[in-house]
Formats: sequence, C-alpha cells, structure tokens
Amino acid sequence: MIKKYYLLSPGPTPVPEEALSAAAEPIIHHRTPQFSDIFMEVTEGLKYTFQTQEDVFTLASSGTGAMQTAVINTLSPGDKVISLNGGKFGERWGEICRAFGVEVKEIKLEWGKEYTKEQLSEELNSNPDTKAVFSTLSETSSGTVFDIQGYGEVVSKTDALLVVDGISGLGATPCPMDDWNVDVMVAGSQKSFMIPPGLAYIALSQKAWKFVENSTLPKYYYDLKRYKESLGKRTTPWTPAVSLVIQQKKSLDIIRNMGLKRLFDHHRILGETTRAAVKAIGLELLSERPGNILTAVKVPEGVDGNKLKKIMQEKYNAYIAGGQSSYKGKIFRIAHLGYMGAFDIITALSALEMTLSELGYEFDRGKAIKAAQDILKENWQ
Repeated sequence: MIKKYYLLSPGPTPVPEEALSAAAEPIIHHRTPQFSDIFMEVTEGLKYTFQTQEDVFTLASSGTGAMQTAVINTLSPGDKVISLNGGKFGERWGEICRAFGVEVKEIKLEWGKEYTKEQLSEELNSNPDTKAVFSTLSETSSGTVFDIQGYGEVVSKTDALLVVDGISGLGATPCPMDDWNVDVMVAGSQKSFMIPPGLAYIALSQKAWKFVENSTLPKYYYDLKRYKESLGKRTTPWTPAVSLVIQQKKSLDIIRNMGLKRLFDHHRILGETTRAAVKAIGLELLSERPGNILTAVKVPEGVDGNKLKKIMQEKYNAYIAGGQSSYKGKIFRIAHLGYMGAFDIITALSALEMTLSELGYEFDRGKAIKAAQDILKENWQ
C-alpha cells in the first residue's frame, strides 16, 4: 500500500503548492530592485496580517529569534518583568530574559489553565516597577489561547509594555495588534503564514520604540535600529532568506485574497470540528480555553500515549504532535492550522480512531468521524 505523508502538526504546517513551486525558481540577488519590490510587498502583507500600521521586520531565524529580538531591543540589565508561563513557550520568555540579566517575576500556570486580566491587573498593582509583561497568544504546548485583548486593556494603562508571542496564533485567531494595544508582537513563518521554517517577524508600537531608545542590552544581528534604517531603503541589514521571502509573498497573496475574517472562520470551524469529534469518543481536552490553532487531548486511561503517537506516525503516516516536558505521553496534539482543510481533519480523526482501537480503547468506531462530518457539512463554504 502506498503511504501518503500527512503533516498534522502545529509547526511546521503544510505549504500551498504556489509557495512550494516558488522555491524552485532561480535565485535572484537580494540587493536589486526586483527583490526589493517583492520584499516590500511581503512587508505590506505582514502589516495586514498583524493588523498594524507599524513597521513589521523580517528576520532570517526561527520564531525564537524574534522573541530574543523583542527582549534585547526593549530592556536593560536589571529591568523587572512579568512573564506568564502557561506552557513550554511561555516558559521560553522567562529563559530568554534571564539569559540577558533581566529580573523575571514568573507566573507559573498549570498547563491548560487560563489567566484573567483581573489577575494580571492585581499583579501589576503589586509590582508597579514592571517594565514589560510577556505573554503568549496561543500556547502551542497546551492548545490554550490567552486573553490578549484583556491584557492589552490592563497593560496600556501602565508604563509597561505588552509583549506577545503570536508565533502559532497570529493569522489563525483574532489578535489585532493596534486595536488590542499590543506593544511588541512576534510571529514565525511555519505556522499560519504557510511557508517552511526560517523566517520570523516582529513589530513594535510607538510606545515600544521609546523603550528601544533606552535599551542597553547587547545586540548586533538583532538590532532593530539597523532593521528600521534598512527598511527605509527597501531592504534588510543582513543577507535575507531570499527564497523564503519569495515563498512568503505567494502565501500572503492567498491570505489577502481570502481575507482575515474568512481565515479566522476557517480555523474556527476546523477547531470546533476537532473538539467535537474527540469529545464524541469520550476523550477530554487539556485546555480550559482551547483555541482554533490546535487541539490538545488527554490520552485516555490505559492507553500508552507514546505508542499512540508512534503508531499514528509510523503506521498511518499521520504526523500529529505529542506532549512536551512533563506532559510527554499524557497528551497528543492535532493541529488545524494554516494550509489545512476539512479533509485533513477527517484524515487525522480516521487515523486516531484506528490507532485507539488497536491500543484497546473502547469506543463506538466512526463516532468521531460522524461528529466531524455533521459540523463540516453545516459550515461548508
């Protein structure tokens, strides 16, 4: 039997054919008007997706590079920050800050638990010298979406910055940077931006640029002043990832032609479908505030979560993600992110049902598929 590969992870995600084929085109020089035209079209497309009037800068790095850029360009040694750690990637904000001598007040949350704007307000009142609040839009390790709109309401009333990791969430769930008072937003190319890993994006509010002027943390490659100066010249300070930028133009064309509202609705429908399907066969979600980027599901009692992932990947070629850190073997994660369609979800659920049956979990076969079909049929566009 021919085994077709199904990429169902929350990153990297599948890439549209238009973007895939662009990588095979002859390389062009990055200091030419031809590339500058493409680069500026990408920049405008990023501003559209970020929903901001501010500049968006493109880095040749993974999303973590943009996270580091956010820290070193706005803070100084000894500055005090609040970091919301609700999973593996929220944890990363604190790790980066500590690496550069920033004092971190870390709010550790149980994975899947939410954190309210009222709780954040109390924390800021208790720590009035806070320079920045670091949060995550979509915590990829737990499938949780946090209340960035509420956080923006709270932080905007203070002198602190709101810095948001939008790497998996931006473009898949609403988070208008300007309207929600986000001061620094970062994103990555391999999620809803629908190209391979290798590019990261960052935008700063005018409030954040004032912090940049006072920042004394060391920086060279990730110096945003250099990026801002180069963007004024329609280029980048360092050699860009030319082919990835060209691929990004193709995928941003798809995003703009579809429109953000339809794009968010698409992810919402796939998210609702997946959640309804796993619940229909008696499985539980990890998150109290699940998002439309991925669904984190608790492994049922008596089932080996590591075997579940291994069988789905090696036998059925359905590449979902497992749990991380202390949740390894305890949860699995099915993405519905970026260039995925309705039948990608049906495929994932079919492989899941076959795997669970093989591992001895008792349920009504086909019930997840029927629940998914009912929602998809009702919402088919």
